[in-house]
Amino acid sequence: MTGLWGRVEQQDFRSRVRGALLGSALGDALGAPLAGLSLDAIRAAHGPDGLTGPAPAHGRRGRVTAATQLTLFTVDGLIRAHVRRDTGAWHPPTDLHRAYRRWAATQHDWGPDERRKDNGWLAQEEWLYARRGPERACLTGFADEALGTLEQPKNPTARDAAAASRSAPFGLLVGWEPALVLQLTVECAAQSHGHPGASLSAGALAVIVHGLTRGDSLDSAVQRTLGLLGARPGHQPVTDALQRALAAVTQGQPGAEAVEALAPSEGDAEHVLAVAVYCALVAEDVSHGLRLAVNHGGDSAAAGALCGALLGALHGETALPAAWLAELEGRATLLEISDDFALEMTQGPTLHNPAHSAPGWLTRYPRFSRASGQ
Repeated sequence: MTGLWGRVEQQDFRSRVRGALLGSALGDALGAPLAGLSLDAIRAAHGPDGLTGPAPAHGRRGRVTAATQLTLFTVDGLIRAHVRRDTGAWHPPTDLHRAYRRWAATQHDWGPDERRKDNGWLAQEEWLYARRGPERACLTGFADEALGTLEQPKNPTARDAAAASRSAPFGLLVGWEPALVLQLTVECAAQSHGHPGASLSAGALAVIVHGLTRGDSLDSAVQRTLGLLGARPGHQPVTDALQRALAAVTQGQPGAEAVEALAPSEGDAEHVLAVAVYCALVAEDVSHGLRLAVNHGGDSAAAGALCGALLGALHGETALPAAWLAELEGRATLLEISDDFALEMTQGPTLHNPAHSAPGWLTRYPRFSRASGQ
């Protein structure tokens, strides 16, 4: 794939990578202040139009939740997987699990362990060492070295949207075929969320992002995703939710009531996905779509994160609201890892190969860790 990238294609890809990751974080931060609130409570607190812009959560405006933390470690794990391929070792789910274990350390350690050079640069970011409402399934799923698999998933009843909320980066693997993107995402989701509604929603989100990053329309990306989902056991709730989202586009003016109708439960992943897809389809611009996505009684932060990833991948970085970006926690880290991911995907063999590697890149993304036993 690397040899096919021209300068314009590289710039477009980098813009979409930045758009997806920053957009997801913006939606996450926008929805964070609304956690646990019904639509009536949101309107009572923020006025009849609901929340219309960033509000304080976790101490200030622009603060992100565990969803963005985990998304960053997803990107880190994907880069590390590609770097480790030089060694002949190629099992991305293991590399993602190790990345999520590094996230788990941020949830109980006081700060970075300077002695762990094999952790790479992301785990040295001090601002990530804060607990921001992680779902219990994530904490238990990544609590030990045991790798959840599709045959033996962790937390088989966990159906919330936390796995989907961290899964947009899988869709940025544009050199992969969509079916492989779906398979990898579902395998990695099962490391914490074993219910098919949760793991397949994560996979569906990734495949839609994959289509958008390749230049498809949102409708086309959803249709392709529906085709791939049909072959997976337990797909029907996710398929039905996506089809309801598509149908809702033609059923009246976009608004909070339409969003509420797509989210009959407070947090089932497929309903959160449906809200995100609907809001992205009807969005006049990114800020409009994100406002729609968070103003409902369900999981506002997750819906915002998913919708932001979709709109960012669709439109690129420059479509994101600049005033919101200015206040976004971790913006510099998000930009740095976005550009590293784009560099790895477009120029990886020039950065590292079995014969020669750039030392700086291997310092940032080490091939081995103590957890690997190598």
